[in-house]
Amino acid sequence: MNTPAPTSSVASLRGVTQRYGKVLALDQITLDLPAGCMVGLIGPDGVGKSTLLAQLAGAREIQTGQVQALGADMADRTQRNLTQPRIAYMPQGLGKNLYATLSVFENVDFFGRLFGQNAAERATRITELLASTGLTPFRDRPAAKLSGGMKQKLGLCCALIHDPDLLILDEPTTGVDPLSRRQFWELIDNIRARRPGMSVVVATAYMEEAAGFDWLVAMDAGRVLGTGTTAELLAKTGQTTLEEAFIALLPAEQRKAHHTLVMPPRQASSGPPAIEASHLTQRFGDFTAVSDVSFRIEAGEIFGFLGSNGCGKTTTMKMLTGLLPPTEGQATLFGKLVDARDLATRKQVGYMSQAFSLYGELTVRQNLDLHAHLFHLPPETIGPRLDALVKRFSLEAYLDEPAAGLPLGIRQRLSLAVAVVHAPKLLILDEPTSGVDPIARDQFWELLAELSRGQGVTIFISTHFMNEAERCDRISLMHAGRVLASDTPEALRQTRGAATLEDAFISYLEEASGIAPAAGASQPPNLEPTIEAQKAASALMNQGEGDTKNRATVTPRVNPPHTAFSLRRLLAYAYREFLELRRDPIRLTFALLGSVLLMFVLGYGISLDVEGLRFAVLDRDQSPESRAYVQNIAGSRYFIEQPALTSADDIDQRMRRDELSLAVELPAGFGRDLRLGRHPEVGVWIDGAMPFRGETIRGYVQGLHYQYVSELISEATGTVPTQAAALEVRYRYNQDFKSIFAMVPAVIPLLLIFIPAILMALGVVREKELGSITNLYVTPVTRLEFLVGKQLPYIAMSMVSFFLLLLQAVVVFGVPVKGSVLALTLGALLYVTATTGIGLLISTFTKTQIAALFGTALLTMLPTVQFAGLTTPVSSLEGLGYWIGQFFPATYFLVICRGVFTKALAFGDLMGQFAALAAFIPVLTLLSLVLLRKQEK
Repeated sequence: MNTPAPTSSVASLRGVTQRYGKVLALDQITLDLPAGCMVGLIGPDGVGKSTLLAQLAGAREIQTGQVQALGADMADRTQRNLTQPRIAYMPQGLGKNLYATLSVFENVDFFGRLFGQNAAERATRITELLASTGLTPFRDRPAAKLSGGMKQKLGLCCALIHDPDLLILDEPTTGVDPLSRRQFWELIDNIRARRPGMSVVVATAYMEEAAGFDWLVAMDAGRVLGTGTTAELLAKTGQTTLEEAFIALLPAEQRKAHHTLVMPPRQASSGPPAIEASHLTQRFGDFTAVSDVSFRIEAGEIFGFLGSNGCGKTTTMKMLTGLLPPTEGQATLFGKLVDARDLATRKQVGYMSQAFSLYGELTVRQNLDLHAHLFHLPPETIGPRLDALVKRFSLEAYLDEPAAGLPLGIRQRLSLAVAVVHAPKLLILDEPTSGVDPIARDQFWELLAELSRGQGVTIFISTHFMNEAERCDRISLMHAGRVLASDTPEALRQTRGAATLEDAFISYLEEASGIAPAAGASQPPNLEPTIEAQKAASALMNQGEGDTKNRATVTPRVNPPHTAFSLRRLLAYAYREFLELRRDPIRLTFALLGSVLLMFVLGYGISLDVEGLRFAVLDRDQSPESRAYVQNIAGSRYFIEQPALTSADDIDQRMRRDELSLAVELPAGFGRDLRLGRHPEVGVWIDGAMPFRGETIRGYVQGLHYQYVSELISEATGTVPTQAAALEVRYRYNQDFKSIFAMVPAVIPLLLIFIPAILMALGVVREKELGSITNLYVTPVTRLEFLVGKQLPYIAMSMVSFFLLLLQAVVVFGVPVKGSVLALTLGALLYVTATTGIGLLISTFTKTQIAALFGTALLTMLPTVQFAGLTTPVSSLEGLGYWIGQFFPATYFLVICRGVFTKALAFGDLMGQFAALAAFIPVLTLLSLVLLRKQEK
């Protein structure tokens, strides 16, 4: 076993390159990160920060180069397994590593279980963490109902439950209000004060945050632009702010056209307001997203909307555009009430959504052209208009590029160009610069200034960035669905006596939340790194590789030995999955009652009994003999007589309309010929659209014809016709020959493979879509523990479903169980373990719930119906169909189910089927283990 050696830096990268298809995420990165301090990665979205952090945490595979964290080679599985218990990782996104339906306590408790802590240790740690983060009053609140700041605090509690030596935070405060952001960093400072040896590596898009870190790494386009303390970067570039220093570090080609943006003053408008909102309220069920919001925006004004994610900004914008009718209140655009059906008013509005909403498969040119036609621009004006937009927004070099592959800044420019393609008078922009680099952000605002000041366009914009808010003419501060204040940025700052706009916003938030401001609240907390920390970090990284005499070292903690299997970790996943199932009424209903509901449909709807067939007769004879022939057919339980046929054409027409399954034509002279001993021919037409039913009808008619002829001979001669050998038929099983006694036992295996396999596959793929699969990547839990832990609740639910189906079969359908119920139960347990295993297997190679749903449905239903013996015995199949049947679990449980229900079979009769079903379980589990990755590619 390889044991990682202590190292002077908390992490190091040597020649690391990472690609996603054609996208180069990291380009030959060589870097050392100092230990015992807070290291910040700064740069816009898409420059490689998240990839680098994921590699440090062991969550992502390393393609090229070497990555070490806490002295361990993260490409080596053994070293990675030993080191990951000393690392905590919070992925990007609010609550990305949390479980929405679990409470605050249950989320933290789950992570404690994953790290092998017993109940007493978990209780102590959870109490301390919730108290230190202020979450104690909310311990029973579901994570989904927490604010953005509280979610991040909860994520931090989950990360710190095992006292890590390295804490990795990927943009932990993006989308969080300034007060929560400040509280978050104060919390980190307090934790670092208690654990001075802990190293923290953070990625952030907020330069004012990064300025308070001990050591910084500036990144762009997968490369390192510069490293050092804030003071060193400022001195190196000769700038006064970190954002200006970052711009100065960019390649000359990128920053050559950049200049300091100065917003021209706005000319006062005397006309009616562009927007007037009066007491807008929006409720979703019992949740109030927006409450009593009122404001007024003048024509040509740039009006900013500030607030955290989830505070109601987007909902308010949708109400103003007519996309969402308000629950209460009203809004006017240019003096007219907002009405989604009023196209004339809506054409005056351009809307740019928070997420990229254009067509990624279309080129830039095609997206512009499409939206020009959607807004009904006159054909003769489309060409000149698009040419002007392409030139003004500098899109010439990208006209024939697919929109999905554009850089983020260019993509935002395209979105803005599309939003103004119809020359609207009002532009609504929902966080348009989120994740964009400072240069692209300034260029974007330069376009906004031109639209507002030069063309008189009213701009309503939401943002997280305070420097952007200061460029607005007026702003509204929003929190928890309410507007706290509206005024110019300077007026808001002066009203609160704050040094900065962010401090003013924090003051309003504290007042709204009932939080008493701390002493000296007008000053931001001391986020500046200490002189000692800066000197230590700088000295550490400036020393030569061979000089290790005075370099700081990270001493590994004594961790519990890594075990290849832990029942506690397995049961942690099982218990968490059970809690999520119990709190999701839709999934729980499908899991427990879905099979029962389908049994009603299939049990009553699918029958192989060919009875109640409609027939009609064209009787050209009308003799007593012909009438007796007809009555012989009508008197059976298989046929129902319909009005007589009138002609040969009538036969064709009524069969086309599916009114008849059988038509009988009796020729003229039928009775006379019978009396004279001749052999009259009876014409019989059978609907052969369904061959099985047609053959059955033919057999019925031949039997009834033979019966009639025999009775006629017996009446005429007084003797019964005899055959050389008599054939006596007895049904050994299902003596009444009712298909329901065969179909109900056959439907049970069909339902126990369909719904359990789908729910199992969705349960795993859902974690991939939500991002919580990261917890598998970065915790000590093994793939086997994850798979089996996820599977156990679905096996239990499937067994409950089985017992309900069994009860339904006996009580509702009246199908008795003649054999061993215990044998049937054992077979069902083995079977649902195999069928949920099929769901697990499919989930390992599908990435979306839609793909998992369709894939599982096709790969379970078709083989069960066609090749497992549901309608045709497997032994009668040939070629590939036969072998599919042999290697499919439904084949063997179908034998068990039918055998126990109809043939009174017991354990001894079914050992072969039990063995076959048991063999599927390890095979499916091993295949899932091979295909499930413990790291993201």
